[in-house]
Amino acid sequence: MHSVFFLSSILATAAAASPPAELFSPIVPQKVLATFKALPNPIKYPQYTTTGGIWQYFSPNTWTSGFFPVTGYALNTRKSLCGATSANNLGIADWLALGRAASNGLIPLEISNGVGHDVGFLSFPFVEELVVNPNNQTAKTAVNAFAKLLAGRFNPVVGATRSWGDNPDVDFQVIIDNMMNLEVLFHSSALTGNKTLENIAIAHADTTIKNHIRADGSTWHVVEYNATSGAVIRKRTAQGFSDSSTWSRGQAWGIYGFANMYRFTGNMNYLVTARRLAKYFLDNLPSDGIVPWDYNAPLIPAPRPADSSAATIAATGLLMLSKYETTSAASKTYSDAAINLLNSITKLSWNRPGWQSILSNGTVNKPANNQLTGTAYGDYYFIKAGNDLISQNLATCL
Repeated sequence: MHSVFFLSSILATAAAASPPAELFSPIVPQKVLATFKALPNPIKYPQYTTTGGIWQYFSPNTWTSGFFPVTGYALNTRKSLCGATSANNLGIADWLALGRAASNGLIPLEISNGVGHDVGFLSFPFVEELVVNPNNQTAKTAVNAFAKLLAGRFNPVVGATRSWGDNPDVDFQVIIDNMMNLEVLFHSSALTGNKTLENIAIAHADTTIKNHIRADGSTWHVVEYNATSGAVIRKRTAQGFSDSSTWSRGQAWGIYGFANMYRFTGNMNYLVTARRLAKYFLDNLPSDGIVPWDYNAPLIPAPRPADSSAATIAATGLLMLSKYETTSAASKTYSDAAINLLNSITKLSWNRPGWQSILSNGTVNKPANNQLTGTAYGDYYFIKAGNDLISQNLATCL
């Protein structure tokens, strides 16, 4: 049921592509505000919902904890872009104050945490705070602390930062997701002048190109190295269908991560790599355009679940690609592809009755039977995609 001609079909219908109106619905701020009001005390953060749409809350010492606070910042950005009207509901809260207050629960993690490389995700709200207030010392301290923790996981022999685990006597595991965490190194370098942080990010990205990407542009989820020699021991999956399959959220992380590396460095190799990953992602979509949990998961005996988070992450990555393409035709190719992804996943997953999340049909971890849920990160990138479309003059606020 795969269509290798999906990208060409997108191009053929590009003139008709328009973003889903739901991106800018008043339901979005309504749901986010309801979740802010429901945050537990002591604070915990939503990560995913039950299959009935009820948020499950987790300790701050969890890889996803930065996503809900940064959602407050994303709606503050939306309010700046669109203004607050009775129609858009953006005036129902002080989103900046809510994002700031929720971010406070992340501060103790600057000293010690159990999220490994995902300190980059924890830094997201503090990075956004520095956009609003470049002199905020609390945010500067957080960004620098999380960057230092990530840099401490770098092994120069392997040429990468360790994703999982801390025991030097076990294999050195690196996952494709780590491409998303490199951004904090650049932000800290800009604050401190420490160029070693940038060099670590560049080395990690180059090693990922060498060992994580197959000839067809698909990606392995996990690469295990010998920490002493740097040799590759094994390539496998942890959340995908099989070691040889392509887990869609990992592929989406890669698109976004390499486009982001180009944003920070201007190195064309990263732009070319992002294009390769994007081509695989788009060319291998099913004919309905809905992103599957894994591209190679079987359709029989049961239909493979979608992953709404992979769709929204990929859409934001494609929009970033469109921003940095050098021709209008190439730029339009990626922006139209992003819009088509958003339309397809919105039709499937938008605002189920009684659901506390914006989107449903997320797949957190299919091997662990965690699927058909809402996700905090899927919702965040849904909102961010809308902001990016407006910022790039590809959508209006209405």
